Amino acid sequence: MPRLIPFRPAAACSLAFILVLCSAALAVAKGTPAQLRVVAGQKVLADQALRTGTTAVPTSRRAACFGRESVGSGKNVRIAGATPLGLLAQAARSNRALRPLLVTDAFSFGLGLCSIGDYEPKGEGFWQLRIGHEASTLGGDAVKLKPRDEVLWYLTAGFPGPEELSLRAPRRVKPGARFRVRVLAYSEKGKAKPVAGAKVSGAKGRTDAKGYAAVTLRRPVRLIARDGESIPSNRVPVCVGGKCPKG
Repeated sequence: MPRLIPFRPAAACSLAFILVLCSAALAVAKGTPAQLRVVAGQKVLADQALRTGTTAVPTSRRAACFGRESVGSGKNVRIAGATPLGLLAQAARSNRALRPLLVTDAFSFGLGLCSIGDYEPKGEGFWQLRIGHEASTLGGDAVKLKPRDEVLWYLTAGFPGPEELSLRAPRRVKPGARFRVRVLAYSEKGKAKPVAGAKVSGAKGRTDAKGYAAVTLRRPVRLIARDGESIPSNRVPVCVGGKCPKG
């Protein structure tokens, strides 16, 4: 006969469960704020602001990009503190474009990232990590993020990777008013230069020799800059007449 659980212990268990959930939510709310971008070729999979901290990252037996002998165990690996890989794993929980996230724990030096969403490295390719526009020499589970760090995961075909575009634009404008935006390109070493000929969404022409372009908007949008094989820029939400982009 099934054993009945008395009301009071059951209520206590429920209360404990709620407290655990609240503690987890509070830990995230107090985490390190960072900006995450994930780009595969010209496809932007994520561009979002998050708060992150100690995170459990799931590994997978399907993470075979380093060879069948180097697949993951399938266990969750706890990464202490705010890290780029923890930030990515946290974002994947709510962003479908980042799933499945295939990570392997087969190596002694740290976790290996194979696939993000439907994108897996081919040949000499790999997921490159850049922080503050500069390529990282450490793995995504070894870097400790500082508040407001800009984190980019980019699927590159090899080394060196392409330049990374960065878009600067005002956050609020008047309907129909003309304003300027600027596009810069960063090398893997974090050195910036203006980009001539880049295309900014909403601009009638391309950027000039100093990286500037004129834009006129009548509705709120998220602007983005592109230029050939360069990594697409960050998306800048621009509010127009008091109305802002959704999402």
